[in-house]
Amino acid sequence: MEKAKISGYQLFVLIFLFEMGSALLVPLAGEAKQGAWLVILIATIGGILLFFVYYALFRYYPDQILTEFVRSILGNFFGRIVAFLYILYFMYLAARVLRDFGETLLTFAYPHVPLFFANAAFILVVIYTVRKGVEVLARTGELFFVLENLLYITFFILIIVSGMIHMNNLKPVLEISVVEMGKMAFSKTIFFPFGELIVFLMIFPYLNEPQRLKKIGVAGLAASGIFLSFTMALNIAVLGVDLTLRSQYPLLTLIQSIEVAGFLERLDVYFLLKLMIGGFIKITVFTYVAVLGTANVFNVKQSSRLAYPVGIVILLVSIVIASSYTEHIHEGLEAVPIYIHLPFQVIIPLLLLIIAFFKNRRKTNKHQQHTAELEGGVDNK
Repeated sequence: MEKAKISGYQLFVLIFLFEMGSALLVPLAGEAKQGAWLVILIATIGGILLFFVYYALFRYYPDQILTEFVRSILGNFFGRIVAFLYILYFMYLAARVLRDFGETLLTFAYPHVPLFFANAAFILVVIYTVRKGVEVLARTGELFFVLENLLYITFFILIIVSGMIHMNNLKPVLEISVVEMGKMAFSKTIFFPFGELIVFLMIFPYLNEPQRLKKIGVAGLAASGIFLSFTMALNIAVLGVDLTLRSQYPLLTLIQSIEVAGFLERLDVYFLLKLMIGGFIKITVFTYVAVLGTANVFNVKQSSRLAYPVGIVILLVSIVIASSYTEHIHEGLEAVPIYIHLPFQVIIPLLLLIIAFFKNRRKTNKHQQHTAELEGGVDNK
């Protein structure tokens, strides 16, 4: 670990921007139609429950990052294997998000630029930030947080002024049952984006006020969940269910439909700025923890040296991960949640927590027994 500290506010900002990331690009929980915003709120509650699992692991090992405490729990051999798998997982997710934003950028702004060059330009900026460390990333997040909120407030005011909101588009809210909504929330939406918070087990030890972590984590997840739910409701209220589900990028379609006073229109720059902010933060966090974890597992003293090789691997994987954007999205929505997210976000952390619980209870019992023996010896004397 580098010798750095971040504040509670900076961690909140990173969690919020990270959760926003690529979730704003797609019609999140779109299968629920008018109830999509409710599904997101239910998934937010599930995400908070998952956070408590990660928080409990952090409480047992507050000074160790994920790739380090798995070795304390599972032993050096099996721990290194699991740690290495998590490094691959973080690099894979970084590649997926890079592909998301590369494809979106080409579709929206630069249709004639090869995907490789668009992704390469993006990853170079990410690598530069990763080399500067977590404190620079946190300060950059603070700046972007203010900018994104100003953009969103302005964007919302323009939508209200243009008279585009039709609340009837949100009816009937309960077209599908609450049980079905729960199934959707806990089978897909909870993993993306909320379960991806597991990446912050590599960053939590940098918090300068660890006693506030529970409040910060819950606040970050709740704020991002409410924000995503509101955005999805806004998409449906303005565009309607059919257009929201048919649109490749509903938020872009929404922004492009804004027209005020007959001249204020084509505000695509709003989408471009949100795209760059969300993509940059999420890819940088994934890349940073992949670099940090690799240095930790393979005992590399200066982790910044690994930024370029890890970044190049992420770039190459982002290109070969799928033959087309349609295939990429299909894999992300259907295969990845069950076969990749579920083990790494839920199953392995729960197993680690159970083992850590019994290990630490045994240590506590031994300590209490030893203390009792010492006190008994003193009394005898």
